[in-house]
Amino acid sequence: MTVSSPGPGFRPRAALAMSPDAAAAVLDPASLDALATVCDLAPLPVLDDFGTERARKILADVDLLVTGWGCPALDADALAAAPRLRAVVHTAGSVRPHVTEACWERGIEVSSAAAANALPVAEYTLAMILLTGKHVLERAQAYVTTQTRDDWLRTSRTIGNYRRTVGIVSASLVGRRVIELLHPHDFEILLYDPYVTDAEAAELGVKRVELDALFARSDTVSLHTPLLPATRGLVSRALLDSMRPGAVFINTARGGVVDQDALTDAVRERRIRAVLDVTDPEVLPPEHPLWTCPDALLTPHLAGSQGNEWRRLADLAVGETEHWASGAGFRHPVRRERLAFLA
Repeated sequence: MTVSSPGPGFRPRAALAMSPDAAAAVLDPASLDALATVCDLAPLPVLDDFGTERARKILADVDLLVTGWGCPALDADALAAAPRLRAVVHTAGSVRPHVTEACWERGIEVSSAAAANALPVAEYTLAMILLTGKHVLERAQAYVTTQTRDDWLRTSRTIGNYRRTVGIVSASLVGRRVIELLHPHDFEILLYDPYVTDAEAAELGVKRVELDALFARSDTVSLHTPLLPATRGLVSRALLDSMRPGAVFINTARGGVVDQDALTDAVRERRIRAVLDVTDPEVLPPEHPLWTCPDALLTPHLAGSQGNEWRRLADLAVGETEHWASGAGFRHPVRRERLAFLA
């Protein structure tokens, strides 16, 4: 079989591979129309099982797969049915569930929308840093309860965001976007990331410190570390106990990176405050004390792309497909050698 190479005039044959629910959420009619302008898209429904007769027929003719949440594993058996396949454009973040070693061995190029998904997480994080610095949530609740304004000239000097210290754990895609969003504000930014040099930290406009120093010195610690075998339980009881009284711990990464029992103790004892978009487990049991703890704000894993933000993921997929088809490769490639450091 002769397979054309990407370059001027090349129009890839493509198919959608994800769960029907993911497709309905991320790829609205306008997004599907935009995708159809840059590739020949196989008709719906999406492929959510590579073993069916219909899926095998479609796979036999595709150059590129646009994948999403719920995509089946692209293992050796699936790839054998897709002899032309050379690229995967993922409309979400992690490709671990479906891009297998067989894909890398075949030399398939992979792109991910992780960078696009990082932005709403960073926006959520910035909002929570600013809100907790001003003690907005608890002061709003007190206002509802007392129906009386504070004497603003007697506001505690523990309240406010001027010259606060924010510690960022990991210069991941999200961590870097948070740093970028923090710069217009009057914060000192500390960074812990063992793979970032002092020179790289200076370029980011942050000061690189060790993990224990970051927790001890920060008014707010924001966690952006992927959950890997080496990072499970990284945020230990000793680190949480070292935080300043009233400091804030924000987790938009994964609950398993944190000692959940130690965090619960620190928040229940009102030593620190916490904003948790993720926990371990998700969802916490109904009787878990964090549900009713006044110094904990729990949100239902909503920091990532939702609602109209899904369009950003679809737009990136369209752009990546067009860029790859032109012969220029991907703007947001996933590298095999970096998988050990990615979520």
